[in-house]
Amino acid sequence: MGIITLISDWGNSDYYTAAVKGMILSHLPDTRIVDITHDIEPFNSNEAAYILKNAYKNFPEGTIHIMGINTEESINHPHTVAFYNKHYFIGTDEGIFSLIFEGEPEQMVELEIMQESENFTFSSRDRFVKAAIHLLKGDPIEKLGSPKKELKKKLLFEPIVDPTYIRGVVVHIDSYENLITNIPKSLFKKVVGNKKFSISFRSDSVSKISDSYGDVRPGEVVALFGSNNMLEIAINQGNASSLLGIGWNHTVFVNID
Repeated sequence: MGIITLISDWGNSDYYTAAVKGMILSHLPDTRIVDITHDIEPFNSNEAAYILKNAYKNFPEGTIHIMGINTEESINHPHTVAFYNKHYFIGTDEGIFSLIFEGEPEQMVELEIMQESENFTFSSRDRFVKAAIHLLKGDPIEKLGSPKKELKKKLLFEPIVDPTYIRGVVVHIDSYENLITNIPKSLFKKVVGNKKFSISFRSDSVSKISDSYGDVRPGEVVALFGSNNMLEIAINQGNASSLLGIGWNHTVFVNID
């Protein structure tokens, strides 16, 4: 049987996750359900998109991803099913799809499945699950609704490049409070090359790229490219965000000598 992943801002103290899983298993008991995370900051689709974008590629082709963030539907934000890079994504098109995809999806529809409940506050259970079950049974995506031509665009801040610097921002803080920026390794190599540089943030700076956290002593700041090849600022065995006083969208400079 197929795989369904769940990502949401429901937390772990309510019944929401269990209700969605129960609905899936009531229809297809052999389904494998994987929790990506339910600790997304409430309504923060940017954070959800970042995590799902870096997670989904590790799942088998044909996996279905249910996105339980900002699920209230409107004319401008329709419930949507998209097939992209051989994976299915189900959610509300308020911009989250465009943050995950690096190109146009192969197929997408505006969801037209009727829900049995008279309440419209739990779309993940009442509509998204029904769409996921439809797909797991091998039924075509086009039977779920009307063809959708384009996604709502939601743009994140892109690094600014100058001959003397790269200016980026912190786009994610992981559970260790490591600071992940929007500066990719490919851009760093292209702009910096073999030149001397320093990476500055608030009153601190680092002048080398390390291979691992352990390349510096415990408590020291380290800069490296993480598993997703994005520039990361961390403290070995410490919490960089709290100790450095740096949060979301904080500016990080790569100064080139």
